[in-house]
Amino acid sequence: MSKAASAWTDWIGRQEEACDAIDLGRALALQATLDDPRAPLRPGDGLPPLWHWAYFWGVAPTASLGPDGHAARGEFLPPIDLPRRMWAGSRVDLARPLPIGAAVTRRSTIKSVTEKEGRSGRLAFVTVEHLIADGDGPCIVEEHDIVYRAAAAKGAVLPPGEAPPGDSTWRQDVVPSPVLLFRYSALTFNGHRIHYDQPYTTQEEGYPGLIVHGPLLATLMVGLLRREKPGARVTRFAFRAKRPIFDTAPFTVCGARQADAARAALWVVDPDGYLAMDGEVEWN
Repeated sequence: MSKAASAWTDWIGRQEEACDAIDLGRALALQATLDDPRAPLRPGDGLPPLWHWAYFWGVAPTASLGPDGHAARGEFLPPIDLPRRMWAGSRVDLARPLPIGAAVTRRSTIKSVTEKEGRSGRLAFVTVEHLIADGDGPCIVEEHDIVYRAAAAKGAVLPPGEAPPGDSTWRQDVVPSPVLLFRYSALTFNGHRIHYDQPYTTQEEGYPGLIVHGPLLATLMVGLLRREKPGARVTRFAFRAKRPIFDTAPFTVCGARQADAARAALWVVDPDGYLAMDGEVEWN
């Protein structure tokens, strides 16, 4: 472990708390953004799984944001000196849905900080646990993995990725329009410019197009289950990001239920046929 990484471990155990209300307006806006076909949500309904990512905004002042649109590091998250920050994955346990209209709290704890050497160079991983509760107790416990890495060379071509896990029984093609990405950024108060600022993304970071948010892909994955099994109540979902998805072409969300179990594999296939994200969902 480098000297810098050793210092980052001082952040392990650090906590912060936030309060929010699961307001109906934001839920309806997300429902419209996702083209959710169900009846409009109402006060008292359970918030659909993973839609909690549209709440608990980080409201850093604009003047404090970095050149990529992210809040400055070194307050809650450690001051990692690698410029690229991405959502690497999550493990989400959903004891019960968050009620729309409820006042809720989130307690976040840094569980680990590690440094690794990958194919693309030095990497750092931070895992944060979020416990979300209403007046009746915990509703969601999530472990969120954040990866930091060095900037890639501009114009670098992504190496070949992994093949998808197998045949799917559920499929949905998605067109990642810039409007969809902009609306999701707005609803999650995500200032990261790679999701909406095309000149910055292509000229400064060297990507071929806007990047589809990792949590948006995960939400679409669980949305596929909700479409195919409308009565299912999701109790757990875990996913890992494998490869970025850009707004330059449609991609496919896939699923395959395990026989005789309330469990399914879910994954995202990029336009070239490579695995972009994989996960597993459980329900009752």
